[in-house]
Amino acid sequence: MIVLVIALLVGILIGLFIPISIPQDYSSYVAVGLLAALDSIFGALKSNLKGDFKIDIFISGFVGNTLIAMLLAYMGDMLGIPLYQAAVVAFGVRIFQNFGEMRRSILIKNKSFSKEEKNQ
Repeated sequence: MIVLVIALLVGILIGLFIPISIPQDYSSYVAVGLLAALDSIFGALKSNLKGDFKIDIFISGFVGNTLIAMLLAYMGDMLGIPLYQAAVVAFGVRIFQNFGEMRRSILIKNKSFSKEEKNQ
């Protein structure tokens, strides 16, 4: 899990310091790909908090979600329908759900930990 966090931080730093311009035609693909990646990362963090993180599930979800989302965006472009919006909504909902579950899990663990300290 540490390797994934370090890779994420390195990727963010590279993105911040190396100016890359994305053509307008590909912006919806990149946006959907980034949301798919964030969804997989938040899912991995949630799984890690629960103690059932598995790297093979993370990698297959990361690649699979990204490819399906980009394919959906491409098919929408070919049909003239903004299908990428379906992926944006789906990933947005899942990101917020994962974040909420992580927040609850951390708060519950901290409350139970502080109760144990008071009892000692």
